[in-house]
Amino acid sequence: MTSVPWGVVFPAAGVMPRHPSQLYEAILEGVILFVVLWLYSARPRDPGRISGLFMLGYAVSRFIVEFFREPDVHLGYLAFGWLTMGQFLSVPMIMFGVWLLLRPAGPLK
Repeated sequence: MTSVPWGVVFPAAGVMPRHPSQLYEAILEGVILFVVLWLYSARPRDPGRISGLFMLGYAVSRFIVEFFREPDVHLGYLAFGWLTMGQFLSVPMIMFGVWLLLRPAGPLK
């Protein structure tokens, strides 16, 4: 539920307005992540760096957007009264993305 002026009523979910999380995802995982990757890839990078940034950016975006979504009915919150399955699955992606970005550079082939 939300009281923000851009809240949307989803008929299948009841009469209360909710955050349009689909739009948040489109902006964060689509527009912003695209621009960041485009700017970052403008010059040559070591192998895996752009993929690491994509994975990190996607996972962080997904983690944030999950705060505005209702958790899956059959799962609910997994821990702490706020951790959803989407956030839980984003953590390994964040760690792997950081590893790809920070690992020692190998020779370019």
